[in-house]
Amino acid sequence: PPAPVSLGRTVCYVVLAVLFNDEGAVLLVQEAKPECRGRWYLPAGRMEPGEGVVEALRREVKEESGLECEPVTLLALEERGPAWIRFAFLARPAGGTLKTLEEADAESLQATWWSGDPRALPLRSLDILPVLDLATRYRQSPPHPPTLPRELPCARLCLRLLLPFTNTAGDLWVLLGTSGTPHLPVVACGTSPPELRGGLCLPVLRLLRDCLSWDAHPAALRLLGLQHRAGGLGGADGICFNVVLSTPRSTHGDVPPEPCDAALRWWHVEEEGLRGRILQRLQATVPIRS
Repeated sequence: PPAPVSLGRTVCYVVLAVLFNDEGAVLLVQEAKPECRGRWYLPAGRMEPGEGVVEALRREVKEESGLECEPVTLLALEERGPAWIRFAFLARPAGGTLKTLEEADAESLQATWWSGDPRALPLRSLDILPVLDLATRYRQSPPHPPTLPRELPCARLCLRLLLPFTNTAGDLWVLLGTSGTPHLPVVACGTSPPELRGGLCLPVLRLLRDCLSWDAHPAALRLLGLQHRAGGLGGADGICFNVVLSTPRSTHGDVPPEPCDAALRWWHVEEEGLRGRILQRLQATVPIRS
């Protein structure tokens, strides 16, 4: 396993917030940083050492807009390899007053509720447009349950993997680890410099290749939830992501491939109610964007 990760030294976590008022206008802030001064963006910023994800979200929204907020759900996980991860949230206003130009500081110049097309403004980056689209769709018809970080410690960056296998008859298997109590497999991220620059999917591909002799390229990684606690053992700021990875049904016949690692086995889910709940939950996930 890799060494424990340290926020600000080996990893960078960023929070970004989408807030709407009662009239459906979106909260935007005007940047004060010299490289993008005067341009508009969603409230966003880096997490600080010793800070939880939700705590960082509240702080950034307050500093940049003047408003208090409460998170509703994670909208998307955006990553440029395990070393840079951004958490995009839908949140709701919970008090405070909008920052004005008279209150401009190093965090932002001002904030406003914008009811028009954001592209009519000089934006810092167009990368907020897909997030705004996700937020609008979530308000209309939530595609997944409210998803917020669980406050549980994790020293490293890792993925807890829900890997289902279904055949044309509708049978379902789930891959399990067999050491101790049966559990979902956990793979570490960033075990080498190339992986720190690569995507979160790389350790999963390694598991498929080394433990299942599975060369098929899987479908996109999707998020079920995550756990993080600031200031863990030794000051570590690791995160465990609970993820789903699906492979095309037609790739491997009617039964899953036999693991070539004795520490793994496939569990055939026979109880109909549980099978239905797992299949339903697999369709209600937070997107991961690389």
